[in-house]
Amino acid sequence: MPNGDAGGRGKKKKKKAKQAKADKPYRYVDELVRLQFELIKLQDWVQKEGLKVVVIFEGRDAAGKGGVIKRITESLNPRVCRVVALGTPTERERSQWYFQRYVSHLPGRGEIVLFDRSWYNRAGVERVMGFCTDAEYSEFLRSCPLFEEMLIKSGIILVKYWFSVGDDEQERRFKERIDNPIKRWKLSPMDLKSREHWVEYSRAKDMMQKFTDTDQSPWNIVDADNKKKARLNCISHLLTRIPYKEIRPAKIKLSPRQKDDGYVRPPKTSQHWVPTVY
Repeated sequence: MPNGDAGGRGKKKKKKAKQAKADKPYRYVDELVRLQFELIKLQDWVQKEGLKVVVIFEGRDAAGKGGVIKRITESLNPRVCRVVALGTPTERERSQWYFQRYVSHLPGRGEIVLFDRSWYNRAGVERVMGFCTDAEYSEFLRSCPLFEEMLIKSGIILVKYWFSVGDDEQERRFKERIDNPIKRWKLSPMDLKSREHWVEYSRAKDMMQKFTDTDQSPWNIVDADNKKKARLNCISHLLTRIPYKEIRPAKIKLSPRQKDDGYVRPPKTSQHWVPTVY
């Protein structure tokens, strides 16, 4: 009996320790850095294996898409991972096949492309603000899953995220942007207009996901009311979508510097130096 009691107490202690570890609050910066190191491993794997990766970030204005994109890219090689954030289409682009302007930005082998908004503009802002016809909208809902199926069959890994933010939180962020000169550029006239069409955007989002949330290319919904948690959750999820292995970097040895063969540096007074203010 005593031995049995001791074993039971030991199990209880382990259970409590495990629970305490689970309840321990995470440290945002530490966890972000850990995930960014994993992103570097993923990037190296994408390069080595010649993978082609497309990640789409959609959601309401001020939902936090730009924040997570920034945290993903700040630790990666811009020659491997690049961001595509297209502006208003030109007259020529409006006359093209709708997906054409996006195709030219798709990745080659060993590249990752992050779309800060994408071809889903047609199902969102264009639909709600009347920038496309009913026929163009219906054709998009029909052809978008086929387009994405072609991308996937061509070897592209496609991951789609929708950042979900509540009405009150979006309003708080809009007010913060109005009051903060550093963030004011983020608030466009179209963003303000979108507040007037909140319900219409909700209906458009529901319809978009009804037609384009497929088994091959599902929508991954990110709870974005808490920005920091949304960033960590999104990056953590992305790392699970693309199987990768760590590649041990080759040791780098600095070669000896060239010997001085009589080179004379021009006097500093002959050059335009930046003033030492700090």
